[in-house]
Amino acid sequence: MKMSVVDAFTNELFKGNPAAVCFVDQWPTDQLMQNIAMENRFSETAFAIKKADANYDLRWFTPGGEIDLCGHATLATGYLVFQNATPKDTDTVTFNTQSGALKVTKKGDLYEMAFPSYKLKSVPVTDEMEAAFGVRPIEAYLGRDLLAVFTNENQVKKMQPNLEKLKHLDGLLQNVTAPGKAYDCVSRSFAPKLNVDEDPVCGSGHCHVIPYWAKKLGKNQIAAFQASERTGTLYCDYQGEITKLAGHATLYSTGNLNLK
Repeated sequence: MKMSVVDAFTNELFKGNPAAVCFVDQWPTDQLMQNIAMENRFSETAFAIKKADANYDLRWFTPGGEIDLCGHATLATGYLVFQNATPKDTDTVTFNTQSGALKVTKKGDLYEMAFPSYKLKSVPVTDEMEAAFGVRPIEAYLGRDLLAVFTNENQVKKMQPNLEKLKHLDGLLQNVTAPGKAYDCVSRSFAPKLNVDEDPVCGSGHCHVIPYWAKKLGKNQIAAFQASERTGTLYCDYQGEITKLAGHATLYSTGNLNLK
């Protein structure tokens, strides 16, 4: 099985979010896909099957299990399609996923994805949140993930959360965000429930982050910075039910898996 590793949401190697991508003729067993994801130890490993010229089936596995939506691994897969199997007469590739049909559009050197926006429900800020994050949020919301809002970007950048306590908070992931100085917002994403301490750049997390900031700032175009150790930049466009996320990508490696 051939596998490539792509750094997503960056144009520099060793930054952004690395994703492994395997193109297969048919789905391996769920256990094999899970084993590959566990061996890779990336936040996501993607598996794709070509259905037509610009149409693919796509699944994502974390080290802790299959997930229903992943931004950076979708961007990485789209990047590889355009690099290696450029669709004829189109700048858009469609991926059929658990979250429906997801499109990746090539716009110059950016790859733009249209993802469903998560609906955010305001929830009380709790002492448990403060204990887990080490800083008390000023607001909290729940979609698929927990979104905790903080006063300033330094609180987000310097945060050293208690991962065990994060596991007991609501949400599949726990995303933290604050207003930025050089960017509209600064965020980080933690996923200990999926055996991922911190997701370096989280596309699906920004489907929570961007709806919040678009409404808070009163504008739809949001420049977002993910303040993980690797860092990453997302150029976002909030369109109500849809959040568009665009970023760069760069190839790190391509090789073969020894699965005898």
